[in-house]
Amino acid sequence: MLDKIMNLQEHADNAIAWLWEVLPSILWAIFLLIAGTYVIRFINKMIRKFFANKDYDLALETFLQSFISIALKIILFILVITQLGVQTSSLVAILASAGLAIGLALQGSLANFAGGVLILLFKPFKIGDFISAQGVDGTVKEISIFTTKVSTFGNQIAIIPNGQLSNNTITNFNAQNTRRDKIDVGIGYTSNIKEAKEILLAICNDYETIHKTPAPEVYVGELGDSSVNLTLRFWANNADFWAAHFYVLEEIKYRFDAAGIEIPFPQRVVTQMKS
Repeated sequence: MLDKIMNLQEHADNAIAWLWEVLPSILWAIFLLIAGTYVIRFINKMIRKFFANKDYDLALETFLQSFISIALKIILFILVITQLGVQTSSLVAILASAGLAIGLALQGSLANFAGGVLILLFKPFKIGDFISAQGVDGTVKEISIFTTKVSTFGNQIAIIPNGQLSNNTITNFNAQNTRRDKIDVGIGYTSNIKEAKEILLAICNDYETIHKTPAPEVYVGELGDSSVNLTLRFWANNADFWAAHFYVLEEIKYRFDAAGIEIPFPQRVVTQMKS
C-alpha cells in the first residue's frame, strides 16, 4: 500500500513539474491567440478603409479582403501551434503528409477558389449586376473567395459556389446599357391586325423611356390555333426596363378593350348527356 502511495505521489509530482514546464508556453500561446485575433481585426479594418478610399472594383475588394483574412488566420494558427512546442519542420511534414487527403477533401473548395479567381480575371459580372445563373435570378451583392451572394426578387440571399458559376452559363442583363424586350400577345382571328399593330406602337411611342431609335416594331409571329399572335419588340435602358415592360402589358389590356380587340383565352365547354 505504501508503495502505491509513493508511486501516486511520484506521478503527481511529475505531472506538476510537467505542468509548470509547459504552462508558460500555454499561456504565451493563449496570449498570442488573443492578441493575434485583435491584430487581424485591426488589419482587416485598415484594409476596408484603404479600399473605401480607392476606386477599385468591388468584386476585387471583397475577394482580396476575404483572402487576406483567411491567410492571416492560417499564419496565426501556425504561430500558436509552434508556441505550444510543435517544431516548424514537424508541422510542415505533417501538413505535407496530409496534403493529399486535404486536397481530396477540399476538391470542391479548391474548385470554388479557382472559380473566384476566374470570375475576377474575366469579369463575366460585377457587384450590382443583375444575372441569371444556376436557376437563380438576382442582383450580385458580394463576390468572395468561394461563393457569390445574389439578392433575389424576394430579397432572399442566394449563395452560389464560384466553381459552378465559372463553369456554367451566366446571363448578365447589365452587360449592355440597353435591353430589348419581347412581348407576345394574341388577338382573335376576327380582330383587325392593322389596328392592333398601331395600338401597340402607340403604346411604345407614348412612354418616354422606351427608345424611339431603334424604333419599336410589331409583326405577326404566329397563326395559332385560336389566335393571331403578334410580337412587340422595343428597346429601353436597363434602369427603365422593368417599368416599361409592366407599363406596356397593362396598357395593352386597357387599349385593346377600348378598341374592341379580343384577346382570346382557352375555354372549355361542358355538355351533359341526356340519359
